[in-house]
Amino acid sequence: MTQLDAPPIRLTELTECGGCAAKLGADALEEALAGLGVGGAPPGNTAAAAAGLIAGLDPPDDAAVQLVTPDLAVIGTLDFFPPIVDDPRTYGEIAAANALSDVFAMGGRVLFALSVAAIPEDLPMSTFRAILDGASSKVREAGGILAGGHTIRDPEPKYGLAVVGVAHPDRLLRKGGAQPGEVLLLTKPLGTGLLVSGRRQGRTSDADLAGAVDGMRALSLAASKVLVDHSVRAATDVTGFGLLGHGLEMARASGTRFVFEASALPALSGALDLARVGVETTGSGHNHRYVLPALTLGLDVPPELVVLAHDPQTSGGLLTAIAPSDLDSVERDLADAGLQSWRVGRVEEAPEPGVALT
Repeated sequence: MTQLDAPPIRLTELTECGGCAAKLGADALEEALAGLGVGGAPPGNTAAAAAGLIAGLDPPDDAAVQLVTPDLAVIGTLDFFPPIVDDPRTYGEIAAANALSDVFAMGGRVLFALSVAAIPEDLPMSTFRAILDGASSKVREAGGILAGGHTIRDPEPKYGLAVVGVAHPDRLLRKGGAQPGEVLLLTKPLGTGLLVSGRRQGRTSDADLAGAVDGMRALSLAASKVLVDHSVRAATDVTGFGLLGHGLEMARASGTRFVFEASALPALSGALDLARVGVETTGSGHNHRYVLPALTLGLDVPPELVVLAHDPQTSGGLLTAIAPSDLDSVERDLADAGLQSWRVGRVEEAPEPGVALT
């Protein structure tokens, strides 16, 4: 009797959605976090809890940052999500790159990371090991080490990292700090949510999905170093809240308006075609609702570019505000590091913070 091999595990069939599209919507999250303040300290202990915390919930930033000495700040962040692809090693690489990105978005370097995993009991251990191997390879590429973690049983797999990094407190990248007149630069194209959602519907080609995967598992380490070396102060990474959602966070933190030029938005191959035929993620709907009260939308912006600007990204690029006098040198150094970048808009003065897509 011939023993048949078990069919390969398709991780995405174990989930309803994957990647950063699975994040709680920015609109719901904003309501949940309202009033927590700096770390949500109990009454009478706020000052003690906040002492030395230079980034946290008030205002929100990409990671928490604790001042240790005048020359040293410790960065802490955590991110995890359900599978976005079927290959377990690639899933681990993408989940790790996405979690590490928050440290790079703050201008820091990675020290170590801890796995956060929820795994079905019947998932083959070889599959789980492949996820860990993929994640570990990205942590090493970032200059750190995967040092441990925690795992629970869950019918829907989830994986990510808690990451600890360091930076000089005077060289941090922050969501605030953008100045009117600066140019908005983006370091990865958009459309991962569209392509992954389209794949679940059988509409995304292998080549287009491969392009998205390559981008999602690429680290933002080199881009972060260029920005820090040029003394840039305002940046964030574009993930689940989409370009407009994360742009709005930066605009609010800096008291400005971010104006994005729809025709300048870079799109991954195949993403706009999917938007034109109606593919859209659930996360995109949350992003629409979050941004809408603060959004000015040009009348002639093509609908597919509106969808692209709201599309939730997984391990997306860095969005940064650059002084015009520094723009050419920043772009040149990014190119020398083998990175693409796109001028996607500008920062303007405004009576109320907001975003525009024109």
